[in-house]
Amino acid sequence: MDSENKPKGPSPHYSLYQREIFKRGGTVGQFPHFSIHPEELQESTKKKLSDRSYFYANANAGVGWTDQANREAFYRWRIVPRTCVDTNVRDLTTTLFGHLIPAPILFAPIGINKLYSPLGELVPARIAGELGLPYCLSTVATQPIEEVARVNDEAASVRNESNSVHQYDGPNGGNAKSPRFFQLYMGHDDEVTLSLITRAWMSGFDVLMLTTDTWQLGWRPKDINLANYTFYHQGTPGNEMGLSDPVFMRKYGKDLERDQGKWIDYSVWHGKAHTWDKVRWAIQEWKRLSGGRPFVIKGIQSAEDARTALEVGCDGVVVTNHAGRQVDGAIASLDALPEIVEAVGDKMTILFDSGIRTGSDVFKALALGAHAVMVGRLWVWGMSHEGDVGCRHVMKSLLAELDITLTVAGYPSIQKNVWRNKDALRFNPSGVPPMSNDSDKF
Repeated sequence: MDSENKPKGPSPHYSLYQREIFKRGGTVGQFPHFSIHPEELQESTKKKLSDRSYFYANANAGVGWTDQANREAFYRWRIVPRTCVDTNVRDLTTTLFGHLIPAPILFAPIGINKLYSPLGELVPARIAGELGLPYCLSTVATQPIEEVARVNDEAASVRNESNSVHQYDGPNGGNAKSPRFFQLYMGHDDEVTLSLITRAWMSGFDVLMLTTDTWQLGWRPKDINLANYTFYHQGTPGNEMGLSDPVFMRKYGKDLERDQGKWIDYSVWHGKAHTWDKVRWAIQEWKRLSGGRPFVIKGIQSAEDARTALEVGCDGVVVTNHAGRQVDGAIASLDALPEIVEAVGDKMTILFDSGIRTGSDVFKALALGAHAVMVGRLWVWGMSHEGDVGCRHVMKSLLAELDITLTVAGYPSIQKNVWRNKDALRFNPSGVPPMSNDSDKF
């Protein structure tokens, strides 16, 4: 807590954010405007948003058992604290696809951000740039690819100008840019797909992430109750990516005038599954376009699929069940992680997604073998409260909690002491966490 006697290390002292909050409260009576306790934050988000906006990001498949399984899985793994360890300097850094980043946390791709803030994706893109963390842009964005890239670059430049100690380099040389990934929902018009990924590459998105678990939306009763498909409602956001794409508009612009759902139904959640042969085509085209930059497949829950992804040429996988929003009654992502790590962990980069709420959750996923984790609902809840300010507060709090967890648990380095260290965890096969908050309740 002593900010004057902190030895400099490879990572920022994220833990000092807690002290900063304590001091503001104690000296000038300034307190956070909302709770960052995950359950309380989720509950207060319901009060900030309309039902349509809230349930777009929070409605689960079926009765929500997969979402619950994600949280129960984290509860069953317990951290083993160590004592009398020098943790005065912590190293949270990691290298991801050639990018040295300050912490193993990415902004997960979530669509239609204008439901949560008028600036939409510009909010998380800006905060990711400020923090130096990778930002993943969804195909279902409500801001053009190029504008998101500009805002992300501007924030990263300000960060580097104000911080001469902690700068993080990427494969493009220099450190003004923050890592950017583009998440692709691949339609069945190859010309439109190529237009999207070309725009992404030209805008500095140098990792392509293909989502394969959402050819169509899962069965979501809470959305059904509200007929909650924003793309069909006049005057609501959702078609901006299509509207900003010259190829899509040239070919289908007139159709979009007659049918507002043309973009989403034809190019995104089209209900017509691709196969591994089409994944091979997407890899080939991205590698040709980008000069060999990484291709990641998102939606992996089985070791067999992970091995197939490796065979067809993927550089990484995202272990995820789409946060419980696609298959009700599916296995928890954290339960799938160890066998996927065993199958391909020495040959591929493994990202983890689905259920991350706390710094200790991040610790556990890394200890089980993930190279980094993706966070989605947390930053959506934050930006829903106060835009940039809320998004920043939630993500800085998560970084602080991870930093403090390393300190008090006795693990000074992510790479040396936490990553793939099952001795840092114990598995408790029985018991479930108290589920005091039901994300699907009105």
